[in-house]
Amino acid sequence: MNNVAVIIFIGTLIAITAFVIWCIRAPKLHLLHKLYLTLVVCYAFWVIPVIIMQFMERPDGKLAFILDCLTQPGGMLAPPIYLCIALAFVRDLERMPRWMWLLFVMPCVTTLIICTNPLHHLQYRVFSTIRSEIVFGPYVVVSGIYSYFCLIMTMVVLLQFALKNRSRLYLKQCLLLGIGGICPLIVNMLATFSKIQLPITATPMSFIVPMVLNGIAIYQLHLLDIKPVATQHVLDWISDCYLVLSDTGLVISYNRQFASVFASEYGIAENRYLKDCVKKEDISRKTAIYNMITAVESSKEANTVISYEQAVTIRKGDSVRRCYYVTDVSPLSIHDKISGFVVIFKDITQLRESLQQLQDSRERMMEQERLAFLGQMIGGLAHNLKTPIMGISGCISAVEALVDECEESLDDPTVNEDDYREIYGEIRDWFQKVRESTAYMSDIITAIKGQAANAVTYEDSIFTIEEMTKRCALLMRHELIAGQCRLEVVYDYTKSVSMRGDINNLVQVLTNLLSNAVYAQKQAGGGVITIKIDWDTEYLNISVTDNGEGVSEQIKEKLFKAMVTNKGAMGTGLGLYISNAVVRGKFGGNMWMKDNPSGGAVFGVSIPMERVTVTDIQKTEGEAQ
Repeated sequence: MNNVAVIIFIGTLIAITAFVIWCIRAPKLHLLHKLYLTLVVCYAFWVIPVIIMQFMERPDGKLAFILDCLTQPGGMLAPPIYLCIALAFVRDLERMPRWMWLLFVMPCVTTLIICTNPLHHLQYRVFSTIRSEIVFGPYVVVSGIYSYFCLIMTMVVLLQFALKNRSRLYLKQCLLLGIGGICPLIVNMLATFSKIQLPITATPMSFIVPMVLNGIAIYQLHLLDIKPVATQHVLDWISDCYLVLSDTGLVISYNRQFASVFASEYGIAENRYLKDCVKKEDISRKTAIYNMITAVESSKEANTVISYEQAVTIRKGDSVRRCYYVTDVSPLSIHDKISGFVVIFKDITQLRESLQQLQDSRERMMEQERLAFLGQMIGGLAHNLKTPIMGISGCISAVEALVDECEESLDDPTVNEDDYREIYGEIRDWFQKVRESTAYMSDIITAIKGQAANAVTYEDSIFTIEEMTKRCALLMRHELIAGQCRLEVVYDYTKSVSMRGDINNLVQVLTNLLSNAVYAQKQAGGGVITIKIDWDTEYLNISVTDNGEGVSEQIKEKLFKAMVTNKGAMGTGLGLYISNAVVRGKFGGNMWMKDNPSGGAVFGVSIPMERVTVTDIQKTEGEAQ
């Protein structure tokens, strides 16, 4: 038996030597790895004197006592080191706290007492290499109780952790550590309380089992590598927050960002259940922790990833900041069974701010383009209103002349009743011309007033194509005349086409196309600009055709995608870019461009027929009659 034990011990020492060399060459070790390394080194110092004893038939008393003293540090340190491994695993420690160092005070005191035993005989009353001849002193009770305490506490800590978490992952981990601790505990109890005469090699042999099981768990199965240091450092420096939960909602781990944003706010801590952190006000206010627990439960029931957006108010000193996160709750499955959850909070605050800035910038550009267009309209407003105002002035002069004629003919016997009726009829004709001029002026003012509204506002209403083209013609009248252009509207006049949306937005888009067409046509000496309206089953198409110089290939590639212009210093490039944004955003349509076969270009707007209503005018009139 002793020869077998010696062979096992020698094989163990060879394995320990190779392991120590590997650890020296390995990168920075985790705390669990360091504790395991300490355990095997202590074990080596423990068994070397035991092997020497086995090769000596019966060493003399002094040499045997010296060898026994050499075995004590390893034998006394093994139980507290094993307890430290269990505590580091359960609490996921990166560094040993100060209080854990106190566990090694008793082994050091025991070693000192044993080495000085000839002075006080507290450990041995009578020392011998034969077990039956040994007479223990009173201190052996103290050292024995402490060893049992460490081994039993190891079992208690692991059992409590396993019962609290009840996940397959933790059960496997605790099982490996627990079985390893039971073997030396049973052997020590048999050696102390039974009459069985165990050899001196029994106790060190029993510690081979925990070393092998721990080594397999740590270095072969990697079950204890829950949170590698390098990975944890990376996770601590990212802006996103992450949280790892067990299948029962126990907090296993989280990174530094989560600690600063959520853990400090809601009292979340490792080895604490998430539901224990919820307060009554969290449920009523639907706070982040309440939404998180709800999402975890939904993910558990559906066994799928749950995503939602979470707004969080972060307080730093006297400042308060609103942050936004996209939260993903993902189940972790082992052998098709959920063992935990990973909750990741992706910080989208900067993205939201950038999108808001982009939206604000687009709205400012739309407002600038609207104001520029409004300036052009106001410039032509005087010309648009000059003709009806002069017409009204002429009508007033004519009516005044007729009134004077009536007054002068009151005493004239040659003027009869029919003459007065003729004068009254002429006055009514002049009044009708005044009404027509004022109606024209009213239409112009209405059109300009609609375009003067803020570009961001939106008035959803039903309007007709005739109303839209009429407004465009009124607003563009002066510019068309100045460019020696004439506007024609081509569509099926037997149909009434109405549309749902904001007429002012579509008028702005169409007048921009007309303004571009006038500029292109003006370079060619003027001519006809055509607005064509047609439709199919999917889209209503409104196109503006000119006979100008057309659009270069270089500009075509960037149309509607970037701010480009072929007007030189006279253009900003905003018109088509913003028009396309308006058509897409407010009408759900798109803009397009193609070459005019006879020269020039055709720019168009396509709007989904869901917004359009086409009726037969003749049929409607017949039904009305």
